[in-house]
Amino acid sequence: MSPGLCLVGLMNMADRKVIKQYSGTLGVSQAAEGIAKALRNAQSLVEDAELLFQNGRWARATALAILAIEEAGKPAVIRSVLLARDDSERREEWRAYRTHAKKNDMWILPDLFQKGARALDDFQSVVDPESDHPQVLDAVKQAAFYTDAYGTCHWSLPDEVIKEGFAKSMILLARGFAKGEGALSSVEELDIWVKHMRPVWKGEMWEMKQALAACYREAEERGILRGRTTASEMAKFLFGVE
Repeated sequence: MSPGLCLVGLMNMADRKVIKQYSGTLGVSQAAEGIAKALRNAQSLVEDAELLFQNGRWARATALAILAIEEAGKPAVIRSVLLARDDSERREEWRAYRTHAKKNDMWILPDLFQKGARALDDFQSVVDPESDHPQVLDAVKQAAFYTDAYGTCHWSLPDEVIKEGFAKSMILLARGFAKGEGALSSVEELDIWVKHMRPVWKGEMWEMKQALAACYREAEERGILRGRTTASEMAKFLFGVE
C-alpha cells in the first residue's frame, strides 16, 4: 500500500469513534517488522529532540527524548507478545505495549551501570514492581508537555521546569537506547527466541537465564546474531562468571 493510501485509510479511520488497535497473535515476521519500525521511530524522535534542543526548546526536546526511550522499549514487549501462550497472557502483554510506564523502565540502566552493576542480578531494580522509576519518567514527560498545579497549588510551566542540562542528559540517554537494531530482532533470531524461551516463559529465573544464553549461542553458531554482544558476553552478564 502506498503512503498516500495509508494516509487516506488513517483519515477514514479517524472518522470513527474508536480506532481498533490490534491485540492478537504475532508471527515472527510481524514481530520483526514491529521491532524495526519501533527502533526507526525512536531514532527519528531523537533527531527531532536534537533539533528542538539546538533551538533552545529544552522542555519539548526532553519530552521527545522520553518518547524515544518509550519507543526503544517496545521491542522487548513485542518479544513478550511472541511468547504468550494463551489469550490472557497475550492481552497482558499488549496492555504493557500500550502502557507508557511499561516501556520506559530501562531508563535507569546507565545509572545502575555507573554505580557498578555488571551482571543481570545487579539490575533487578529495573523490573522491581515496587520501584517508581517508570512513573517518575512519565511524570517528567508530563511536566515537559503540560502546565499543572503541585503542592499547595504551585503552577508549573514546562519552560521553567526543564533546564538545558537536564534536556541534554535525556537526549544522550535516548540516543543510546535508540542507536540501532540489537540481538533478537530478525525473523531468524526471533524463531530461536520462541524456540528456547516459550517453554520457560515466566518460570524460574535460572531456567529463563539458561534459555536466553541458549538463544545467543544458537544464533551465534548459525552466524545470524545481531548487535555487539557475543554469546560469551551474554553468558557472563546472565551468570556473573567468565
